[in-house]
Amino acid sequence: MGEKATRDHIVEAADRLFYRQGFEHTSFSDIADAVRISRGNFYYHFRSKDDILDAVIDLRLANTRAMLERWEREGGAPAGRIRAFIGILIANRAEIMLHGCPVGTLCAELAKLDHASRARAGEVFALFREWLRRQFALLGRDAEADALAMHLLARSQGVATLANAFRDEAFVRHEVERLHEWLDACLASAADPNRAAPPVARRRPRKARAVP
Repeated sequence: MGEKATRDHIVEAADRLFYRQGFEHTSFSDIADAVRISRGNFYYHFRSKDDILDAVIDLRLANTRAMLERWEREGGAPAGRIRAFIGILIANRAEIMLHGCPVGTLCAELAKLDHASRARAGEVFALFREWLRRQFALLGRDAEADALAMHLLARSQGVATLANAFRDEAFVRHEVERLHEWLDACLASAADPNRAAPPVARRRPRKARAVP
């Protein structure tokens, strides 16, 4: 295995472990064991866990940019691209129910630790925000584009958080349907620039049981 390949494997393993176990609870040994390399080889590539964290954030930023570029190519019209974003909740529902949103959980953990890299971790959200803002602007909602982008980001994060708390797939599917309905209403109102985009429809409350 070449030096670059070894380094890439370390970063990919750290990315998975930071997501599933948390940054603070993942040790050098955990990552070295996952990659099956010696500690000496490990230290050749990274001197500290913060160095690995920076590399993980770089990887997530690169992967997010690549995903957004793919949606630009394959998503068709702006509405289809926004639906691709909403679809993340369904495509990744199993992992989200187990571990939450990888972006949100890392940002929250680094904020609690007052870690120097917390702002860099939030750059992934900034990529989504700007990309969504541009899609809503293309739909003719330029004046409200940023507010709509932030609303959708906030709603998706709320769904991810509750999906992790309750591990209720029916809830995830229901909320994704509501997001598509909200987007449909945004599209219907796009012809009238004086009409604000509607809020997300509320769901009838029902008793839910948290998973211990």
